[in-house]
Amino acid sequence: MSIVMKEITKSFGDPPTRVLKGISGEIKNGEMLSITGRSGSGKSTLLYIISSLDRPTSGEVIIDGVPLSSLTKKELHLFRNIKMGFVFQFHHLLPELTAMENVLMPTLKVQKDPKYGKFAMELLTEFGIGDKANRFPSQMSGGEQQRVAIARALIMNPKIIFADEPTGNLDSVSGNLVMNLFKKINKIHGTTIIYVTHDEIFSEMAPRKITLVDGLISKSSEVSPTQ
Repeated sequence: MSIVMKEITKSFGDPPTRVLKGISGEIKNGEMLSITGRSGSGKSTLLYIISSLDRPTSGEVIIDGVPLSSLTKKELHLFRNIKMGFVFQFHHLLPELTAMENVLMPTLKVQKDPKYGKFAMELLTEFGIGDKANRFPSQMSGGEQQRVAIARALIMNPKIIFADEPTGNLDSVSGNLVMNLFKKINKIHGTTIIYVTHDEIFSEMAPRKITLVDGLISKSSEVSPTQ
């Protein structure tokens, strides 16, 4: 499931300030890609646009051959729920739900199926927190909570995981654990992983990196050109 970006621009404010200034390229199916750059370079803005959480001011994002601009709001929501998973700097777990219940949250939108409960337990176990399945977020460390958030992102077996500063709120040990989980998911499941990070060490853990400078991709780290 490739992602094609065609002359993506994004402006904010009045008068408008251009944050992204015409980004084109392709992210291929099964890639693990980091997006990095200084604060204000547009890296999170780009991630939100290619993940369909925001619309570009101009240009087009095409995922799996489908132009996102061609989808209605309802179709886009369904497209996102089936094909994508999201991990953020702040895990956004519901405090009143257990780890297991948090992981299963995305499945509430589909018909109940016992396979999801089994898969959720498999994910938690694979991530080394199977024994925390019935604990609440307040009873887990930050790294454990982020692993729950990653399991939640995977429960619908998405083709793409988008992560915005997934290690930004973690210590180095927990951050390394999270990044190694992403590498494992990418290698074993073939899931496309696209993540934003300001950390140079973590950005280098991806086989491919793009660096944004003032809303443009640095010449030294261009994405593959579109056809």
